Amino acid sequence: MNKENLKCNSYHTFFKNLSNGVKTQIITSLKEKPMSVNELVKELDLEQSKLSHSLANLRFCNLVICKQVGKKRIYSLNKKTILPILNIIDKHRQNGCEGCKLRK
Repeated sequence: MNKENLKCNSYHTFFKNLSNGVKTQIITSLKEKPMSVNELVKELDLEQSKLSHSLANLRFCNLVICKQVGKKRIYSLNKKTILPILNIIDKHRQNGCEGCKLRK
């Protein structure tokens, strides 16, 4: 596989993560504060297995990081990568994306 195909596949994987409803809910919740799986399950009303699968995909793309605190795993957004991207999306929405404004 050449470099251009790898680049295309990485873009596809990245945007696939951002376009998935469950993963978007997780990202939105973690933007507010770091949380454990149990906290996310309660907040998002999702099955634990579905949530864990989505978290694994987000971790694979390095959008979400996990820290072990005692017996719990605490998930948070990768502040170096995804937070700046979310800020750009917010600015885009505020500066005239009619489709984004309709879907608040």
